[in-house]
Amino acid sequence: MCLAIPAKVAKLEEGNLATVDILGVSREISVDLTPQAQVGDYVLVHAGFAIEVVDEQFAQETIELIKQFPELADLEGQPPMKKPSLA
Repeated sequence: MCLAIPAKVAKLEEGNLATVDILGVSREISVDLTPQAQVGDYVLVHAGFAIEVVDEQFAQETIELIKQFPELADLEGQPPMKKPSLA
């Protein structure tokens, strides 16, 4: 099963990269697919890419659901993401 997880954009970086907070874990992702994303926005993250900008209410509701099933978003112990390739 594939799951996109809401994340809050903490920092935008060169090369269409962003640092996001995903359930308290900081990750570097690509914003190639969501160039409109700004610091403070919530985005859905899948496979290292922000795939959609979403409103805060949707993000918070989804985060609460994910917290009920933590195995769906097991981020502990995973290495930091490298810039995904569109190739």
